[in-house]
Amino acid sequence: MEFTEEEMDQLREAAGREGKSLRSMAHDAIVSELRRRKVAAAATRVAGSSAGLNKRPAEK
Repeated sequence: MEFTEEEMDQLREAAGREGKSLRSMAHDAIVSELRRRKVAAAATRVAGSSAGLNKRPAEK
């Protein structure tokens, strides 16, 4: 998949505003998304574990 010219223009403008190269901006965006997914997965695991714990006090 490739970026459209409009998308590239938007990326260049955003990178310029942040004082970054396109490569640096892409790196940061990808790493940020990986971290977001890792946190979301952990939150899902904790919520699943907590669901059972929350039921126990309610049953007493």
